[in-house]
Amino acid sequence: MTHHHLDERVITAESEYYNATLVRRVDQTNDLAYFWVKFDGDPVPFEPGQYMTIGVFADGKLIQRPYSVASAPLDAGGEGYEFYIRLVPIQRFTTLLWRLPAGHRMRMIGPKGKFLLEPDDDRTHLFVSTGTGIAPFISMMRHLRAAGRPRRTVVLHGCSYVDELGYRDLLEGWERDGGYPVRYVPTISRPGEPRNAGWTGRTGRVETVVGSVCEDLALRPESTVVYICGNPEMIVRVEQVLADRGFPEFHVKKELYWPKGKQVPVPAG
Repeated sequence: MTHHHLDERVITAESEYYNATLVRRVDQTNDLAYFWVKFDGDPVPFEPGQYMTIGVFADGKLIQRPYSVASAPLDAGGEGYEFYIRLVPIQRFTTLLWRLPAGHRMRMIGPKGKFLLEPDDDRTHLFVSTGTGIAPFISMMRHLRAAGRPRRTVVLHGCSYVDELGYRDLLEGWERDGGYPVRYVPTISRPGEPRNAGWTGRTGRVETVVGSVCEDLALRPESTVVYICGNPEMIVRVEQVLADRGFPEFHVKKELYWPKGKQVPVPAG
């Protein structure tokens, strides 16, 4: 597999099509990082749950990729739009992004997407995600918190390794000090790996855990709305578990993270 250090494509420093700047980056692991991109002029309004498309020109071609925004809309004019991104070790967009220094010019367009909160919904919200799929949920909670209209929320987030649990400190802090009415439920799918030594929380993929979470926290179909974000295989399996527990289809909303052209598997039955 190709690492970003081996990506020798020439990135265009300036272009008439660039309209934004990479203003900040914070690394979480070698292949996970938070990025902030800011428009040159006024920010473009967006709804929590929507995504922006960011890119640069390399070897004369625009290379770009859509990412859900993790920041609240009111922060767009300050720090810009926050993205939580995983490095994909093939020569596409992220191997270019990992080479960009703060201050590098970029192109950003959007927003798009219909993965939005229902207005004035007083049901308990169950947010289910894996990896970077947690980003739109962070935007939703940040927005509701800033607006003074938080909703009772359960965040079920699955990763392979403990150090990949994005926004863990933020969510644990909210749960601990009451900054947001959230119950944070992380789960690790590879508990036997040395990298996860010392982990005492839940284990297993989210689709194997979501049923027990519903049971333990008394999440009932009539009073719970579910939002799922991640790869379609996970989404299909979580939907099946929820359907078996009596959750109607219209109580479950989803956002798929998947490469173009890849087919979503349909489970037997």
